[in-house]
Amino acid sequence: MHHLLIIGLGKVGSLVGVLLSHRFRVTGYDHHQPAQELPFSVVLGNVHDEILLETLLAEVDGVVSCLPYSLNLPIARLAHRLGKHYFDLTEDVPTTTAVRDMAATGSRGVLAPQCGLAPGFIGIVGAELASRFTRLRDIELRVGALPAHPNGQLGYSFTWSPAGVINEYINDCEVIHNGTRKWVPALEGLETINIEGQEFEAFSTSGGLGTMCETFEGRLDTLNYKTIRYPGHGRLMRFLLYELILKDRRQLTEEILTAAKPPVQEDVVYVYAVVEGWKGERLEREEFYRAYHPRTIDGQAWRAISWTTAASIVAVVEMVADGLLPQSGFIKQEEIPLQAFLGTKTGRYFV
Repeated sequence: MHHLLIIGLGKVGSLVGVLLSHRFRVTGYDHHQPAQELPFSVVLGNVHDEILLETLLAEVDGVVSCLPYSLNLPIARLAHRLGKHYFDLTEDVPTTTAVRDMAATGSRGVLAPQCGLAPGFIGIVGAELASRFTRLRDIELRVGALPAHPNGQLGYSFTWSPAGVINEYINDCEVIHNGTRKWVPALEGLETINIEGQEFEAFSTSGGLGTMCETFEGRLDTLNYKTIRYPGHGRLMRFLLYELILKDRRQLTEEILTAAKPPVQEDVVYVYAVVEGWKGERLEREEFYRAYHPRTIDGQAWRAISWTTAASIVAVVEMVADGLLPQSGFIKQEEIPLQAFLGTKTGRYFV
């Protein structure tokens, strides 16, 4: 794997390209000229221009889609047809299911969706903790991307895709509860979390577990993923989406929230995983906790949500290039070894 195409050059996509350009030849593709100067060539074009995309994909070894979830599937289909490696950041369950169905028909390249933070890195962490037990009871995974200095009742800013956040807040969430694999509503299951003396809330959101429910079905009592927010956020979002029925007008909701809560520069990403079970005959608990803050990469400051998301997918690409992961077919995030992930050039950012 020597030459990669990056589609979508927003904040995350641009950084993905920067990080990959340290090792690979990179070509970027976007509808608009990127805001900042990038250390790789950029082709301008429409994501719906299948002829141009096929021409570009024919010249590369793999493609990394950093597009909104709703635009990923045509890229995945094209990569699959051409036998190219495919990676994306989607949290969308139907998109991942469709990509997996493609892999089931045979694939000459890797099909690796869900390579972001959640799903993605959090699943890698959870699976590593789970591997330390003889028998499992619970896996509980939590991630929050938050403004470091919140204001207003929502206590939030959209440093990540508003469309993606709304999708997570509306779609049902797959869990294992009382040993049974099932679906529960988003924004439910409210709980309180105390992190370093500060109180937060967490509630169910869609997609964060990726394929983990299938992987761990029959092996434990509880498996769930929840998003961390400042207290009161979930109640206000339930009011907005369900009492005002804006869940049926996603585009309008996205416009309102984007205008009301623009991104901030100072953010923080919390990653917290807890696994309980038995080691031999003894019941034990393993935890993983990190707080990630903005950092400077190649002389430019990047928000915590931008670099953690970008670094997650780049580390997986590096592992495929190094032969540390399968070279074809569908890759589950929970099958990626944490220590090997952290041992990549980019994965070291998470240590």
